[in-house]
Amino acid sequence: MEYSKRDITFDNGGALRFLVAEPSRFALAMVTCKYYQKDHWSVQTTTGATPLVTWDGQYWWDKTGQRSAVRLSAFRIDGASVGIGDAVAALRPVFPKLADVLNDYGKEAGETGLTVPLPLDLRCSAGE
Repeated sequence: MEYSKRDITFDNGGALRFLVAEPSRFALAMVTCKYYQKDHWSVQTTTGATPLVTWDGQYWWDKTGQRSAVRLSAFRIDGASVGIGDAVAALRPVFPKLADVLNDYGKEAGETGLTVPLPLDLRCSAGE
């Protein structure tokens, strides 16, 4: 699934439409054994305003393999790039070992990612 969530605004009902639609999308996805979603986010106060926050996200899970992950790219707050990748670049000259550890969670500017284990779900057989 791919969604464009670039109209999350307070002046034209975009935020309200998002808040109404998102729980049902999430509920439908939660019952699946495997899922992948990509979306594009932008939150701004009014239509055409500079976004408060933007990012492109990828989210997935595999309940059979008992793992899930999230990856954010082009993550910006008020136009400034933020993410683990930015921290890695800033830390590398002074704390290279810490930068190496964090590098697993984001290498590029605005990138952050994480993989986490999931509990066993008996509804998702190993053969699926």
